[in-house]
Amino acid sequence: MTTTSVPTASPTLVKRRRERRDWRGWAFVAPFMIVFVLMIIVPVVYAIYLSFFREQLIGGNVFAGLQNYVQVFTDEKFWNGFLRVTVFLVVQVPIMLVLSLSAALAIDSARLHGAGFFRIAIFLPYAVPGVVAALIWGFIYGDQFGLTASVNNLLGTHLAPLSGGWILASIGNIVTWEFMGYNMLIFYAALRTIPTELYEAAEIDGAGAFRTVFSIKIPALRGAIVIATIFSIIGSFQLFNEPNLLKVLAPNAITSFFTPNMYAYNLSFAGQQFNYAATVAIVMGVITAVIAYIVQLRGTRQENR
Repeated sequence: MTTTSVPTASPTLVKRRRERRDWRGWAFVAPFMIVFVLMIIVPVVYAIYLSFFREQLIGGNVFAGLQNYVQVFTDEKFWNGFLRVTVFLVVQVPIMLVLSLSAALAIDSARLHGAGFFRIAIFLPYAVPGVVAALIWGFIYGDQFGLTASVNNLLGTHLAPLSGGWILASIGNIVTWEFMGYNMLIFYAALRTIPTELYEAAEIDGAGAFRTVFSIKIPALRGAIVIATIFSIIGSFQLFNEPNLLKVLAPNAITSFFTPNMYAYNLSFAGQQFNYAATVAIVMGVITAVIAYIVQLRGTRQENR
């Protein structure tokens, strides 16, 4: 009985092939990795480095350890801004997502005439830059020169959307106008991936339009809803453009610490407190990441049930 040996590649040849394959992969991702490191990793590391120092009149920039972080957690201005964006998140985000979901379901229902037009019209505000949107709505809200002033003069009312009691709702309206179409597009894209066999089976079983929505469409949108919710949470905690631009029109209603991002911005560029501003930004970033991760974790668990 004779045995035949199977030729095997030498360890040196296998090692060379493996190294060549690895380097090819790195070559493809190298442009992204370079930009990611330079634009994301390096600024974050530098901000963390700054947060451990403090500028003093005597001694200059000295190592402060965790003193800046202790100060943040006892800073009323920071927590006032954080509470404000939390209220904004709890109220504005559900309203925006419900409106976006309703619009996506209406366009997908095939019962809405001119669905393509409505899809573009709802998405179009997202194409408007945030700065321009804030300026447009600032003119509309102006009770001395804008559309609101014209309505007040015509009806004899005293509407003041930029007053202290209405300013958060006014900003929420701007953000909803800006991002409703973006979330609608996420939901609509997810709806288009639902197999038509499910609709045919529901029709055979005698399911109506509302039963189809609540039994097929909304369960299939759980992943998209989680993604849109996470994006909205991050956007709410990063609220900056709208209040910062409207501050000129409502200086009494919008303070320099109206949101945590505005607080960090004014600490850095107006107060020259770069170290403490970096600490505020890092703390806010960690809080945002933790909350977003919890939402993602709960959404993934519900989706896998």
